[in-house]
Amino acid sequence: MEGKIIKGIAGFFYVAPTESKQIYECKARGKFRNENQTPLIGDIVKISTTNYEGSTAGNFLQGTIDKILPRKNKLIRPPVANVDQGIIVFSLSYPVMHLDLLDRFLVMMEISKIDAIIVLNKLDEVINERYKEIVAGYKLTGYNVICTSVKDDNINIEQIKDLLKNKTSFFAGPSGVGKSSLLNAICPNFKLETGQVSQKIKRGKHTTRHTELLTLAFGGYVLDTPGFTSLKFDIIEPNLLKNYFIEFNQYENECKFKGCTHIHEPGCNVKKAVEDNKIYKSRYQSYLNYFEELKNTKKW
Repeated sequence: MEGKIIKGIAGFFYVAPTESKQIYECKARGKFRNENQTPLIGDIVKISTTNYEGSTAGNFLQGTIDKILPRKNKLIRPPVANVDQGIIVFSLSYPVMHLDLLDRFLVMMEISKIDAIIVLNKLDEVINERYKEIVAGYKLTGYNVICTSVKDDNINIEQIKDLLKNKTSFFAGPSGVGKSSLLNAICPNFKLETGQVSQKIKRGKHTTRHTELLTLAFGGYVLDTPGFTSLKFDIIEPNLLKNYFIEFNQYENECKFKGCTHIHEPGCNVKKAVEDNKIYKSRYQSYLNYFEELKNTKKW
């Protein structure tokens, strides 16, 4: 039997078969641990029905995951596979937006070949107009940037619903930015738990404790993933980093030197685009920081 993993809790995986509405509570065979291939939410798997001790099945049928079918993509954080797009959510008020973290996530999305949409939430709580500069800067990248509010007439919620329809998407971002609130506004029957930002440390509290694939009433699936406050990557060669800053592509063919890293070389058209405000300076600074980080942490 073939199906999709929609949830994982405490070593159990919940699988929705392709041709059935019944959910199966499954354990993965030990061979996956030996092969270092842990099942992920979104995986398409083959299962066999079985009975095992220690089940928490309740009303669920029981099964065993026998095979994980080839993935079209995957992310480690959040742990998800076979998605069409990622909705990266940051706040326009609190917790304070750290563009370094946003850029890191965009790099990871490019590495994983997953389309990214940037959502800047809590438009109703905006303290100053700096957000307009940030929006303009990230629109230069070519990413879709949407400002939202769930408190003020559900601003741009319908636009997000249109983007989610009939696709498998995930919501990711720091704790407290309003991911669960956005999903409740998009699909009220989710009734996801929401939390408040701590007034003492200006950071969000974790309300999503596991990753779960939710069915959208208007078609498609969406994952509400646990929040995070840091993201590191060391899986790419420094000289390849430029490939994952997509706004560089339209300028680098005019660089004087083939293989230009856009850092020290003279006649660099990417650096000129930064000077001409055609590439957001904050993004370019992130590129410089990550290049140095990769160079210092890996011996290529």
